[in-house]
Amino acid sequence: MPIHASASDTAAASPIHAVVAEDFAAVNRTIMAKLGSRIPLVETIGQHIIVSGGKRLRPLLVLLAARALSYQDDRHITLATLIEFMHTSTLLHDDVVDESHLRRGKATANDAWGNAPSVLVGDFLYSRSFQMMVEVGSMRIMDVLSSATCVIAEGEVQQLTNVGNPDIDEAAYFETIQGKTAMLFEAASHSGAILAEATPEQETALKLYGRYLGLAFQLIDDLLDYQGDAEAMGKNVGDDLAEGKPTLPLIQAMAKGTPEQTKVIRKAIRQGGLDHLQEVLEIINATGALEYTRQRAVEMADLALAQLEALPESPYRDSMAELAHLAVDRQA
Repeated sequence: MPIHASASDTAAASPIHAVVAEDFAAVNRTIMAKLGSRIPLVETIGQHIIVSGGKRLRPLLVLLAARALSYQDDRHITLATLIEFMHTSTLLHDDVVDESHLRRGKATANDAWGNAPSVLVGDFLYSRSFQMMVEVGSMRIMDVLSSATCVIAEGEVQQLTNVGNPDIDEAAYFETIQGKTAMLFEAASHSGAILAEATPEQETALKLYGRYLGLAFQLIDDLLDYQGDAEAMGKNVGDDLAEGKPTLPLIQAMAKGTPEQTKVIRKAIRQGGLDHLQEVLEIINATGALEYTRQRAVEMADLALAQLEALPESPYRDSMAELAHLAVDRQA
């Protein structure tokens, strides 16, 4: 069933996790086991960010994709764990780059321990994830994931070069979020499909499912930066504006606003900071930029849902459908 932009916030993470509850528990145990290091600070920082919250959607995608194709072995646990380590390492690095102080309502690792330990522990987690790729024992999966790390890094650099640039258009924005966010979603569902020996049609469908789901999640993240509840999000409203990031709400507001409104937003992006936040919020609301951003997220989630037709009916497929609804219905 297609998603409608007016859908209420009825989706919840727990039923989605429930169908793979035993697998998910095994992933959590493996995460803690693989965090082991002879250097105590590595474990301390790793545990800080990994246990600080989050839905662990990327490892969940591995589990759901594999189980939806009747996978029966246990290598999907290792695969899901290494995907979470890849994600966690990017969070550690991102918070340093963005000079963030809060993540999910708690102090970031760089705020608590400093930039250098955060970067180095991020490097450790990336390295540990590649060790675990060897354990999975699939050259195709290693190819997908190693390629994904390059795309993700490029996406992060691209976002950095976009900072303070009000001339970024919608196409460039989508290229950036495809790299920095959607790529790991895509790699998670794609690698799960490969592990389960999917047919070519199913493999392509699951790859695209992850891509579109990741795009939907990032679009809603960028919307919530101007509309969300700071306490629920665990970060401050307007953080993207403060960092000078030209996300879709701003891009659309400039496209639809008056010359004077566009001038205000261009200045706000160039300068960064929050001096113009209230005025920018008024312009975003007046131009319908948030509604447009939500509609684009709905389009991505509907494309994700369409890919599930390639899978046999199962509770796992149902949970993947619910995940697409959650992507656009969430408030944090």
